[in-house]
Amino acid sequence: MSTDKMIAEKRGRVGLMIFNNPARHNAVSFDMWEAADRILSDFVKDDGVRVIVVTGAGGKAFVSGADISKFEDERATEAAVKRYNVAVERMYDTIYNLPKPTIAMVRGYCIGGGLGLAVACDIRICSEESRFALPAAKLGLGYGYAGLKRFVDVVGPAATKEIFYTARQYDAVEALQMGLVGRVLPGQKLEPYVMEMAETIANNAPLTVAAVKHIVQDAVKDPAARDLARGEAMVRTCFASRDYVEGRRAFMEKRKPVFTGS
Repeated sequence: MSTDKMIAEKRGRVGLMIFNNPARHNAVSFDMWEAADRILSDFVKDDGVRVIVVTGAGGKAFVSGADISKFEDERATEAAVKRYNVAVERMYDTIYNLPKPTIAMVRGYCIGGGLGLAVACDIRICSEESRFALPAAKLGLGYGYAGLKRFVDVVGPAATKEIFYTARQYDAVEALQMGLVGRVLPGQKLEPYVMEMAETIANNAPLTVAAVKHIVQDAVKDPAARDLARGEAMVRTCFASRDYVEGRRAFMEKRKPVFTGS
């Protein structure tokens, strides 16, 4: 499945969503955000897809933010700006709340909206040449609560303020030190490492992974917004599942378990 500037691939139980605008460092237009929404919807509905990897084409950028060449068409009026911003925030929210685990595979520039997208993913792995920045303060842009909260959850209040106050670029080592990414790898090792991690997660019990994702994200919400009952129900479902029986048997029989998500 593919669109003009977006590519969707399914490699076994891993779905890859690839931003495919390398001539503009994978800058994103309104149409690309809408296509991304359709791709993710398909991945969620497909029980064969257990992990989602988000990345950019061309080797020089993950995503570099909004496609400025489209501003005259897509952001020329206040109504158009609002429409674009709603689409972007909806995509961040969709990525963040997906029931399946997500990995941002970052190679090269991860700037502006691209960094917001990466932070919305569960795990971020980058190459040594990657660069990160959120230049809102250089453009006079406002950044709302939901987006800033995701940064705070990942790197903490102090680092979030530094990233936004300075609006400067950070290299991969700095990103690792502040907890913005979990691993830094040589470029040629990035994709094999990410795909191996994705396969490892995909081989584990889907009900357990889904319960952990829900409960961890509940933990960083305001107390009034938490759905503790759902988390408790998901844990009970794990213990009542056939996968729990399979996991115990596989352990006793010294073999790899085969989980079905049921």
